[in-house]
Amino acid sequence: MEERINRRNVQKGIVVSNKADKTITVLVERQLPHPFYGKYFKRSSKFLAHDAENTCNEGDYVSIVECRRFSKKKSWRLLDVIQRKA
Repeated sequence: MEERINRRNVQKGIVVSNKADKTITVLVERQLPHPFYGKYFKRSSKFLAHDAENTCNEGDYVSIVECRRFSKKKSWRLLDVIQRKA
């Protein structure tokens, strides 16, 4: 589900990679209804997000927020860690 903070998009997803310095890759899944049949199916997107303190690990459930560009592909930053991987 998408929320907004000061007109900025907020996404929630799972960290799938933290190998780069100060960067995490977040997988965001959403469910959409089929235009004709109505059955729900999954779509996913990967976003690169800025993690200034390298706090996230793979498997963490995090919240990211849209912000200014840090690089060519990185235009999101870590808002908070919702749940750590057990």
